[in-house]
Amino acid sequence: MYDAFSTDYDRFVNWPSRLAAELPFIESQLRAAGARQVLDAACGTGQHAVALGQRGYTAAGADLSGGMVERARANAAAAGVNVQLAVAGFGQLAQSFEGQRFDALLCLGNSLPHVLSPAELAQTLGDFAACLRPGGLLLIQNRNFEPVLARRERWMEPQAAREGDAEWLFMRFYDFDADDLLTFNVITLRREGAGPWTQSVTTTRLRPMLAEELTSALAAAGFEAIVRLGHMSGEPYQAASSANLVLTARKAAR
Repeated sequence: MYDAFSTDYDRFVNWPSRLAAELPFIESQLRAAGARQVLDAACGTGQHAVALGQRGYTAAGADLSGGMVERARANAAAAGVNVQLAVAGFGQLAQSFEGQRFDALLCLGNSLPHVLSPAELAQTLGDFAACLRPGGLLLIQNRNFEPVLARRERWMEPQAAREGDAEWLFMRFYDFDADDLLTFNVITLRREGAGPWTQSVTTTRLRPMLAEELTSALAAAGFEAIVRLGHMSGEPYQAASSANLVLTARKAAR
């Protein structure tokens, strides 16, 4: 999905708005942890890592999608920022950044639900821990799937973009599968001027992780001081209504 989506991803996301909303919280967490070296796991097109690099952090990023990493390299070059980038998925990070221990690891944008089983989640969180120094910060941002599952919420808000005469519309929805996973679908519509719309559909599968499971899995992987929040503004988590499930945790010092 993400190789196919990489050319349009920076149109799909309103990055000035998103970064303006999220960076104050991210930086407050990094300052509290004394973090200067930051790894963005599942970095996509690298926009968070680039923004942190512009603010003086030593930033690195990794993504399983080679297409996304290619875009991230282009974005870092355009910004004049040195970001260490690797094509690596969950479970491969410590090996890809061998010998490096980061002060903080970010896993944002509902990336962790691409891990499709409890065993793979344990492996992924172990990989995160292996990338961090003792006491290092882990920051996870997922969609809050409690109301999605309770109300069978299929559709998300459409996104739109325009560049000159070209126009894009992005439609997203879930299929609720029989194995308790979700199929996440993105419909991309594009046209030039008054010409006909073209369309494409990409899909991937997700596992809707809930707060209790993630909290337990983090503790089992050696994380402590686990805090649940409901948004990247730092607001409290409300299971029935929060848009996000944001978790902060520290790798155990021992």
